[in-house]
Amino acid sequence: MTTTLGRIFDLTVAKYPNKEALYDVRKDLRLTYKEWSIEVNKLANALLQEGVRKGDRVSTYLFNTEELATAYFACAKIGAVFNPINFRLMAEEVAFILDDAEPKVVLFEKMLASSIEPIHHRFQQTAFWSIDEDTLSYAASYKEKVAAAPNKEIEANIDENDIYAIMYTSGTTGRPKGVIHKHRDMVEQSLIVIACTKVVSEDVGLVTAPMFHCAELHCAFLPRVHMGAKNVILHHFDPKGVLTLIEQEKITKFFAAPTMWNMILQEDLSAYNLESLKLGLYGAAPMAPTLVYACQDRLGVSLVQAYGMTEMGPAITFLSENDQIRKAGSAGQACLNHEIRIVRPNENGPSDPDDIVPTGETGEILVKGPCMMSGYFNREEATAKAMYKGWYHSGDIGYLDEEGYLWVKDRVDDMIISGGENIYPREVEDVLYGHDGVLDVAVIGMPDDRWGETVTAFVVKKNPSLTEQELDEFCKNSDELANYKRPRKYIFCDVLPRNASGKIQKFILRKQLEV
Repeated sequence: MTTTLGRIFDLTVAKYPNKEALYDVRKDLRLTYKEWSIEVNKLANALLQEGVRKGDRVSTYLFNTEELATAYFACAKIGAVFNPINFRLMAEEVAFILDDAEPKVVLFEKMLASSIEPIHHRFQQTAFWSIDEDTLSYAASYKEKVAAAPNKEIEANIDENDIYAIMYTSGTTGRPKGVIHKHRDMVEQSLIVIACTKVVSEDVGLVTAPMFHCAELHCAFLPRVHMGAKNVILHHFDPKGVLTLIEQEKITKFFAAPTMWNMILQEDLSAYNLESLKLGLYGAAPMAPTLVYACQDRLGVSLVQAYGMTEMGPAITFLSENDQIRKAGSAGQACLNHEIRIVRPNENGPSDPDDIVPTGETGEILVKGPCMMSGYFNREEATAKAMYKGWYHSGDIGYLDEEGYLWVKDRVDDMIISGGENIYPREVEDVLYGHDGVLDVAVIGMPDDRWGETVTAFVVKKNPSLTEQELDEFCKNSDELANYKRPRKYIFCDVLPRNASGKIQKFILRKQLEV
């Protein structure tokens, strides 16, 4: 029997049947692994009764819930393709994914019904199931479907090379693409994360980042199930809720994007007992060194950074807790069984994997590993470009130092060219994060007739009295920023547009400059 995600789940249930597996905070529902297994089998059988077969897609449009966690393994056990949808997407964005993925069943919740109501009639071959008590004319009751299904083991011929999921990219630059992953990809990813973040069965992990995103799902939730640890599921991120649960449930580990860690640090940490917290995983976006230091000093937590992308499962590098200070700002070293190359960017097509630049020189980051996607769903041309010569072309710019640590400078598309000089927004952002009055910042290039582009900073204030002149003086006095990289314009705003993984949507900021 090959190793699949369904098999992993069954092995954990057999090993820890009476151990608490899940705590859904919103519902105040606690399940042991044996009790959870019953829910998984019943949902799997309910999906079969609905006509779902191996290879059919099942979409979830949910916040973090027990139902999403249950659907994850129910799909795996019957060979259905799991398709979690970003809960921040609006009706037409959801419709785009449903039209592309063509799911047999969509699970959704009341809080998101306003985005299903105007589009459901377009998908006559799709069954919509609501997980809430309220009756909707166009939706069946998830609870009734599951209650009516038998609790029996599934006999399905699922192979490790079968498709496990289609996960849509975050769409920071345009329409999302469906990333295809196989069961074996995620088994490998889980084992890598277990090794690099030292997951053990005694861990109590907090699920607070979105479960539809592979950073939480594959680098936090799944490895804990793999090892028989406990998952505490918080419906959606709330800094006070996170701190309360760390104290109440004795949380030992959790993943959060840098912006989430930053929001946690704004709370009164002295009001909570955080002694149980041992390790924090961060990724999905760069974290400024000053923020790393603040997490260590004020939360007393060791940090591990994961750098990657949906196409790679996602993790391709880890920066260990021992390197957080020594290599602050680095993305770390390649994961087990992964290779990284820095190559000369090609403006006319995919970069050549054999055109490797010298150590320390900046170029496009290419990666190869066992968790790499099979391709993009219904996107042959995009697949061929992204996986040219067997290497995934990340579109990120960076370099490898003499010790093999990766330093990510920026996205190829985000690089600013001013007066013929290349400027990477991240290095400007890192300097600005060092100012006590800055809560959040994003740097982009503003079109300029003379210079081509000028550096422009969007800033969310921590200190209301912060001025443009104060920031300009701060940058002028910085030993880490050349004068030509200094922002020439500051735009103060209440919040920066981010997707659910924490990445700033700079294309939205660019549109604001065009108005």
